[in-house]
Amino acid sequence: MSDVNASGTLLVTVDSLRADGVEFDGDAATTPQMGALAEQGTVFENAFAQGNWTPFSFPSILGGTPVFTDTDALGPGRGETLPSALSDAGVETGGFNAANGFLTEHWAYDEGFDAFETFVPDGDGCIERFRAAHPTANAWLEFLTQPLRSVGRRLRGAEPSAAENASRMQDVERRAIEFLETAEPPFFCWIHYMDTHTPYVPAPKHVRAVSDGDLGTAGMFRAHLNAGLGRAVDDDTLDDLRTLYRAAARQVDESIGRVLDALSERGLRDETCVVLAGDHGEEFQEHGHLAHYPKLYGELVEVPLVVDVPGVQPDREDAPVGLDAIPPTVCDAMGVPSPPSFSGESLLPAMAGSGEVGDDPVVSVTVRGEDVTQQPIPRRLDEGDVLLSARTADWTYIRNTETDEVELYDRRRDAAERHDRWDDRPAESPVDRLEAATAEREALLGGDGTEPAEQAAPDAVESQLKALGYR
Repeated sequence: MSDVNASGTLLVTVDSLRADGVEFDGDAATTPQMGALAEQGTVFENAFAQGNWTPFSFPSILGGTPVFTDTDALGPGRGETLPSALSDAGVETGGFNAANGFLTEHWAYDEGFDAFETFVPDGDGCIERFRAAHPTANAWLEFLTQPLRSVGRRLRGAEPSAAENASRMQDVERRAIEFLETAEPPFFCWIHYMDTHTPYVPAPKHVRAVSDGDLGTAGMFRAHLNAGLGRAVDDDTLDDLRTLYRAAARQVDESIGRVLDALSERGLRDETCVVLAGDHGEEFQEHGHLAHYPKLYGELVEVPLVVDVPGVQPDREDAPVGLDAIPPTVCDAMGVPSPPSFSGESLLPAMAGSGEVGDDPVVSVTVRGEDVTQQPIPRRLDEGDVLLSARTADWTYIRNTETDEVELYDRRRDAAERHDRWDDRPAESPVDRLEAATAEREALLGGDGTEPAEQAAPDAVESQLKALGYR
């Protein structure tokens, strides 16, 4: 362990936030708060998620074991989780998730948290079923009825709500700040935002801020209507969706700023380790689709990762890093031993100048059914073909373990991963290392096969997953 001993850690994860969704250039950026964080922390410029969507990525982010390592079902696995390790060491822990149904008690993500809230709505009436089956309509219903709800709250003497809360952002922010205002060091607070997850319905002020006022509410509705109804997504619609996505990132950025201000008001900001990461990326038809279907290209796997540790100088690091480095890094920063079940290595020695980030390829996993857009998207190993990718700073290797189809991309010359080099792979490509990394990961898939079958998720959780588009 390092000599650093932070009083607390704030872990901020943003759903579907791709690497280029954050601008790390301070006040001039669309995301100034995240830019300011990057200016005083370490930016890992080749950070990769270990899966293409939340249930495949998060087991690595909160510890436990990588997805499908010791079970063929979802969840953090059998290994000790980050919040459990911290809690056992006397750290006060709080986790607040903006209604992502995959990060709930059902999949054991509450383990180790003293305070844990997911804001998953309850109820299974006709209106709830309609909203679950129509995620874009649900988001717009939340957006358009927000003024009425604000009036109702005023009449009840409660604080009015704002349009940002269509994503449950304000609920999560409010609860996290309450926790940070009362928690005594050492503490650990995890916040998960959903604003950059489809459908993107940011407050109009954020849309105006990133579009110079060109995209109004009507334009927002038209973009969602074209995409949601399966109409052809032309260049204009795609540009509008990208604008909404940037606006949603700006909305998250403002919220992060308010949370950091709460730490400052308690005099704890300079003593707190802050980690920012996207849990996976988002596609805007780079490979033919929107959102995050089962693929392992860069737009879905490359994510922002910033680590700001008290007393450590700002830096940029270009070595490949997986998000499984987050749990041991947080433990290291707080002076807590990492459990042996953690698969990653602490980044703190390299950040502090007493070591280097390893150059092992980062491996990611997804499961694809008979069609990329199959619904429901496969959640278990036996529901489709397993795809594995391995990445260095410059190369991407993707293999379908069922068909043995292989793709190889030289990102130095082909950053968008459009030109498969497998059949004419150059001698300098690290194919042996990439193949070995995926073979090692494949050997761990499914554990020993003795796990009990996954229990059906509660109706409220399944309804929320449908509302996010996972029918």
